[in-house]
Amino acid sequence: MGFVGEGSCSSGGDKGGCFIGGMKSLVRRKQVDSANSKSSSASGSSHQLAKALTIPHLITIGVGSTIGAGVYILVGTVAREHSGPALTISFLIAGIAAALSAFCYAELASRCPSAGSAYHYSYICVGEGVAWLIGWSLVLEYTIGGSAVARGISPNLAMLFGSPDSLPSFLARHTIPGLNVTVDPCAAILVFLVTGLLCVGIKESTMVQGFVTSVNVCVMAFVIVVGGYLGYKSGWPGYELPVGYFPYGVDGMLAGASTVFFAYIGFDSVASTAEEVKNPQRDLPMGIGFALSICCSLYMLVSAVIVGLVPYYAMDPDTPISSAFASHGINWAAYIITIGACTSLCSTLMGSIMPQPRILMAMARDGLLPSFFSDVNKQTQVPVKGTIATGLLSGTLAFFMNVEQLSGMVSVGTLLAFTMVAISVLILRYVPPDEVPVPSSYQEAIDSVSLRRSSCSSSSDMDVEKTKIPAVTSGDSTPLLGEISVGHPLVEKAAAKLSYLVCQRRKVAGWTIMFICIGVCIVTSAASIVNLSNPARYALSGIGGLLLISGLIVLTCIDQDDARHSFGHTGGFTCPFVPLLPIACILINVYLLINLGGKTWARVSIWLVIGTCIYALYGRTHSSLKTAVYVPSTHVDEIYETSAISLAC
Repeated sequence: MGFVGEGSCSSGGDKGGCFIGGMKSLVRRKQVDSANSKSSSASGSSHQLAKALTIPHLITIGVGSTIGAGVYILVGTVAREHSGPALTISFLIAGIAAALSAFCYAELASRCPSAGSAYHYSYICVGEGVAWLIGWSLVLEYTIGGSAVARGISPNLAMLFGSPDSLPSFLARHTIPGLNVTVDPCAAILVFLVTGLLCVGIKESTMVQGFVTSVNVCVMAFVIVVGGYLGYKSGWPGYELPVGYFPYGVDGMLAGASTVFFAYIGFDSVASTAEEVKNPQRDLPMGIGFALSICCSLYMLVSAVIVGLVPYYAMDPDTPISSAFASHGINWAAYIITIGACTSLCSTLMGSIMPQPRILMAMARDGLLPSFFSDVNKQTQVPVKGTIATGLLSGTLAFFMNVEQLSGMVSVGTLLAFTMVAISVLILRYVPPDEVPVPSSYQEAIDSVSLRRSSCSSSSDMDVEKTKIPAVTSGDSTPLLGEISVGHPLVEKAAAKLSYLVCQRRKVAGWTIMFICIGVCIVTSAASIVNLSNPARYALSGIGGLLLISGLIVLTCIDQDDARHSFGHTGGFTCPFVPLLPIACILINVYLLINLGGKTWARVSIWLVIGTCIYALYGRTHSSLKTAVYVPSTHVDEIYETSAISLAC
């Protein structure tokens, strides 16, 4: 018989039991949405999104959300301060690092194709507490990210009109006297327009985003083709330098790669639309892969052209591409490049606002947020209420606040999500959930299945006593071992030992994954803390490295769990090079997280404390898993079938 997810605590009850129940709520995991669970949850509910997206739509979302206006500025800053002419290699290394996370996302998105992205995967593989923090961090990421992008559009629009102060008065920025607050009406209007577009429908908004992204890609193609021609005519002066290709050495190139890595953030928006994809097992991995490949290729080609046109030390850090063309006498190119910057910002704005309502919807479906956010409009089949709430919040922030100082907080949510997705892949492969929750309304079917299986088990035990293993004979039909009963003590001992080894393998794999995470934290901290003495740094690096390498060896030597083949929706993409690839992904993302700076972490900590309070006061007590009954994963389909038969009768 299954057990209930969390017991109720009366006012005068055992405080220790309440505490244990509260701690258990942090690690309770939900079931992958199956055809049975979806049909049962969909009855009497209008929480289903439209199945409208295909591979071209997903590529549009991925490229549009990833390529922002930062690339029009980033090439100059990184080339001057870190990489020099090796900027192209920095983009390549950063693209490979991003691809590690993309592989992990591709497997989980095809196995668990529901709205929620990293929140959804963490809830299934890790637990409710971690999933809540990931979802709460993503809400912060998309809110701050959308506001920051919106406030960056008005200066670029003003440049199209000739000067920073040439926008119409109702769009231009104004400073409120006495409050020292600069309001940006243009940013707020754009956020509200994008919000209205997203409410129309996912397919319609994706078509508009595709058009805007196409203009941006055409501008980048202009930079590559025309810039390549200018470089060919001038002999590529940026590469004819006495300092060589690596003026800052390999360390500078790697530092540049860690900086430009954030230019690849955005492809995870594709995973947030998983529930709206027609064929998620095929289309989601291909959409993520093609989008990231296109972005990496464009970044590398643009950077290769620009650092070849102008020596890296002579680049304008604010307008590197426009100034590079101007140095060759093409001043009018600045207008084309400004159009590209505006379209890239508009596309990124859509990519920032679109995922958040779907994450809020997933959290509300699970009971962690009010059901207001889970409502889906019957006509447009999008979460209209959540989209409007997201737009109002982002638009208000964009209008009143200068969010540039908060922009670092955007990276925290993304890197935390990337890290948890990689950990989820390790858990899925080595210790997939062997018990899954079923609504307590299925208690009768659960009892029926449990009774049936227990009776079958008893009868099979009786039959075992009579079963014989055929004798093993030699070529002349002479018995070598004779007939051995399956109930023979040696056979029973071997079966018990096999069962024990399987159980131990899961325990070893679980502890190994935990020690790998601890080792990663120790190694990255030792490499990042500036004030650490050399002996302490070497000691910590040795301890962390030992845990990391030992964990990698252990996971490589032991078998992955056979249940992984039937976990979630089968037939999709499978992440290669496990466990090496997810471990490398965890290492890179944790290193970048630690190096975001103390001020950024202080701000994020305040947000996470607020989220923890909301979870403790509302989410934990309203979770849909609070009264769920956990049953062996092998019993689930039979339980749903038994319930369906009883209802039909």
